[in-house]
Parts: sequence; C-alpha cells; structure tokens
Amino acid sequence: MKNRGLKKETAQIVAEELTEHDVLGAHVRDELGINEVSQANPLQAAIASGAAFTFGGALPFLVTLFFPLSSMEYSIYGITSISLILLGAVSDKTGGSSIKKAVFRITFWGTAAMGLTAFVGYLFNVGMS
Repeated sequence: MKNRGLKKETAQIVAEELTEHDVLGAHVRDELGINEVSQANPLQAAIASGAAFTFGGALPFLVTLFFPLSSMEYSIYGITSISLILLGAVSDKTGGSSIKKAVFRITFWGTAAMGLTAFVGYLFNVGMS
C-alpha cells in the first residue's frame, strides 16, 4: 500500500482492515494482482492448449514428410529446437517476461522432454535401427 502513495501508518491500517475479513482474498487481489477480470477462462485455456499441441505437433510431423529418413532423428531434433526457441520468444512477447529466461525455460524443458521420450523409446527398443 505504501507504493500506492499511502503513509506507512495509513498503509498498516488499510492492510489490517483488508485482511481482517479475508486474508487469502486480500493477498491474491493486492499482492498477486488476481481479480475477477483476470481470472482464467477454462474454455479459452482449453482452446489455447489444444491449438498449441496441434501446431507444436505439426512441425515434427512435417519434418517426417519432407526430410530424408537417414537423418530423421537429427532433423526432428533440430527443427523442434528452433521451434522451441521461437516459441520462447513469442511467450516473452505475450507474457512480458525476459526473452532470455523465456527462451531458456521453454527450450530446456522441451529438450528434456524430447530426451526423456527418446530414453523411453530406447528402453522399449522403439524407433531404433
């Protein structure tokens, strides 16, 4: 509250009165900035998630159609890594975070997921020549 222009004493009184009735609600609203307007819309989230999975899965699929089979693993890894970097940059623009952090986070976890998937395939002898 002090950063909104209130004196320290006034901010203390306001904070106590706001948290007197609903501590969690006051924290969510004032500290995290979540309110009725910014609440997630489940249908919107489902559509966005479905679209992301569809477009994200289409890129490796297109690689399987147009790249030679002899270098398929490397082609899929390379194109998917480039896509993850671009996705990180887009998420930075939409989310307002640091571009380096967004690119690193998405590329790291995407690569980790690819590695885990390849390891599971290796364990079950799937996809290996």
